[in-house]
Order: sequence, then C-alpha cells, then structure tokens
Amino acid sequence: MEILTALKLNEKNKGTSTGSAWWADTTNRSEIISYNPSNEKIIASVYNGSETDYEKVVAESHQAFFEWQNFPAPKRGEIIRQIGDELRQHKNALGHLVSLEMGKSKQEGLGEVQEMIDMADLAVGQSRMLYGKTLHSERPAHRMYEQWHPLGVVGVITAFNFPVAVWAWNAFIAAICGNTVIWKPSPKTPLCAVAVQHICNAVMERNHLQGIFSLFITDDNQLTKKFASDKRIPLVSFTGSTAVGREINEIVAHRLGRALLELSGNNAMIIDETANLKLAIPAIVFGAVGTAGQRCTTTRRLFVHEKIYDKLVAALVNAYSHITIGDPLDEKNIMGPLIDKTAVERYQTTIADIHKMGGSILCGGHVLDRPGSFVEPTLVEAKNDWEVVQRETFAPILYVMKYKTLQEAIAMQNHSPHGLSSAMFTNHLKHAETFLSAQGSDCGIANINIGTSGAEIGGAFGGEKDTGGGREAGSDAWKAYMRRQTNTINWSEALPLAQGIRFEISGDPD
Repeated sequence: MEILTALKLNEKNKGTSTGSAWWADTTNRSEIISYNPSNEKIIASVYNGSETDYEKVVAESHQAFFEWQNFPAPKRGEIIRQIGDELRQHKNALGHLVSLEMGKSKQEGLGEVQEMIDMADLAVGQSRMLYGKTLHSERPAHRMYEQWHPLGVVGVITAFNFPVAVWAWNAFIAAICGNTVIWKPSPKTPLCAVAVQHICNAVMERNHLQGIFSLFITDDNQLTKKFASDKRIPLVSFTGSTAVGREINEIVAHRLGRALLELSGNNAMIIDETANLKLAIPAIVFGAVGTAGQRCTTTRRLFVHEKIYDKLVAALVNAYSHITIGDPLDEKNIMGPLIDKTAVERYQTTIADIHKMGGSILCGGHVLDRPGSFVEPTLVEAKNDWEVVQRETFAPILYVMKYKTLQEAIAMQNHSPHGLSSAMFTNHLKHAETFLSAQGSDCGIANINIGTSGAEIGGAFGGEKDTGGGREAGSDAWKAYMRRQTNTINWSEALPLAQGIRFEISGDPD
C-alpha cells in the first residue's frame, strides 16, 4: 500500500473537502468501498458525504469565488502551473493509483496523469488569452466591444473510466476563467479523486487560498440530483452515459442553468482499399481494447472495403491472439479488467444478444475464469442495423462489416444515434477530403490515418447527437465556462439611437 501512503491516503479516507480549509468528519453514513477490479480485493474506503457536508462545500466554494474572480487571469494561471508541477512530482504514484483502482494499464494510467499535466500547461497559456472583440458601432463617437466574465461555481461530475483527466479538462480551464470548482467523482474511483484533492490542497496552502477546488463524494443519487438542480451552480459539466446525461440535462435546463455534456459514443472506423494496414491494424486494436473498451472514444464498429476484408480480418484475429490480459500494473499486459462485475454482466448480455441475432464471433466472447473482472477482447462479424450493434456496450467488443462504396461506408458510420469520434484509413486524397467534408462524418471528431481514441488536449473534445454537443479542453472550449458581455461606450456629446430611431423630448436640466 506504499502508493496510498505516497498520496496521503489511508484505509479510511474523507470524502468531502473544500480545499485547504477542511476535510469533513462525517462518519455516520455508509462507506464507499474501493475495490481492485483485478482481484476484487478492497483497496480502501471513503466516507460518504452528507447533505450537511454538501451545503458547506457549496457555501464555501461560492464565497471563495468572490475573491478568486478578482485575481488577474495570469495570476490564476500561475496557480494552475504550480498544480501541474505538483502533478509532475507525483505522476508515477498517481498513475499507479489510476491503474490500481480503475484497471487500465500502467501505461494508460501514466498517460492519463500526463494528460492532466498537459492540460495544466494549456490552461496557463490560455489564462493570457481570454480574448474579447472590438466591434464597429454604427453611431459616431461610440465604441463597442465584448468581454468575458466568470460564471461562478462550476460543478464537475466525472465517470470512472477517466478518473482524473476529465476533471482536469474542466477544472483547470474553469479556474483560469475565474470560477471555483466542485467535483463529484464516480463512486467507483473515489481514491483517485481524494489523491488529486490532496495535490491541490498542497498548492492552495502554499498560496494561502481555499475553496477554489472542492471535492464531494457520494453514491446517493438524490444528492447528485440536488447538485444538478442547485441554482448556486450556474454550469454543470457531466461526463457519462447518454441515459444519465439526459436526466442531468433536464434537471439543469429546468432551472435555466448551463449543462456541458460529454456522453456516450458508438465510434466507427473506415478502412478503404488503399489503406496502409501496418498503421491501421495497431490503431484498430488499441482503439477497440484500450482501457478494456471502456472509453467513450473506443472503436466499436469497423467498416472494411470488400477488396481487403478477408486479409484485414485475418490479421486482426491474429493480433487479438497476442493480446495479453491481466494485472494492469504488470507492464507485459496490454489489457486489464472491466471496472466491476456489473460491467461483466453487461458484456455477457451483449454476447448473448449477438448469438441471438446470428452474429459470428471470430475470436473472444468469454469471461475469463480467474479472480477479477476479466473478459476476452471480442471480434464479431455483424450487421450495422442490429440493435446490439447500435448500442454502446462499455467492453472490448468490435463489430466488423464490409462495404463496397465510400458513400455506403459513410452512411453506415453516420447511422448511429451517437456522434463522438470517427476515423478513416486511406491513402486516397479524395476519400480523405470527402470523409472530412460536410457530406462525410457527422461526428465531433474525425481523423485520417489515426484511430478514434487518444485525442490531444489542444483541440476541442466532444461530439454531436446523443453524445451531447459539449466541447472541453482546447480550442475555444474555455468560453463554456464564462459569460459574454457586450459593452457600448458613448464618448460623444450627443445621444444617437441605433437603427436611426429619433426620440426627442423638450426640457433642459439647467
């Protein structure tokens, strides 16, 4: 348990904090137990936050906002820079914990922490680039411009599959914009959240700050709904399933709040007859089995041109036979476990549905007979319009189908309620440009000659349709955490009205 000691975690962890000010001492509610999905053993437990704890967190975060918004944005960026440096110091320990608690490979765990570090670097630069616009007024001696102001308290609800990185996407950008942040992590990965809070607390204490980053851990759905419905929180960012996202969106919309949604994906990859298979095959395999298929950007559907279909499928079956499955902390293993037994049951249900539909399982399809939540990566010949193919199963199941024309392949890809990530492998310029055109992929992410997963933080991340339409991380995603204000200054001696409207009254104040 050296990793827990390194991150200031012990066997009974507090689950609620408002930064350097305090950790809740509530111990009379149920505990949230963190299990290692590789062996089903208890790692540690976290105390469930109470409604009283929640109210205190929101009140202190709200109060902290009034001080934090007055910090110059570059000074806010300096605080994020220090957090990035702290993450560098703890990268190995935190990456180890991500793999231990969530089950992704050690390389992926380290990569997730590196993503946090990269996000901190991006946020530091962005803190000097919160640009507005100068506009030309139609009225003489008037100046128009727009500027951006912070919203207040930003709520962030994250999923188990990226237990730390997605928080950083939101929190670091929200903070440099002048907001304070309350985090409600997945109860399946509470220790990762507590560890990150400790890292933030260390930086806040050195800078005599509190309440900028807060943590509230609960498995109580009613408290989560309270969080979403709280008018003191103008923006709620939610990452998770489409079904839960719809519910969150309805709650937030009812109070006319803002929701930033990053929801499910049923991502497809097209392999045309000119594709470089030496590039395509590892991209397909990583996209399909990385994080044991538990990414929103996991490759779930594969459309292969009929001329190369047999060759590619044979190569994939061979590649799948070499995937090592086991303890994610052992670097020889490519794939770790699913998050828990519920996820395994969903995998089994999907395999049963595949058999019912007449799908052909080319390899995999079984739960491994060993401790932990391990399943086989599975390759299936299927039809695109099957219900089982059109739903997102958070597991390493890849459906492969053949096509004749590019238009057919694009139509098959877009025939999905989700629109997150997409990719195409081709050496044909016209095919690439068609795929990226308005008549091509309808997803928020469209790649050429790289896979569907592993997005860089410099671009805006997110998708369309049932994926929710949200954008996080890079580009101009910072605008989601701010409110726009249009300003007009009249420096003339007259009061002309817009649109040439004349309004005259008699009377002289002198």
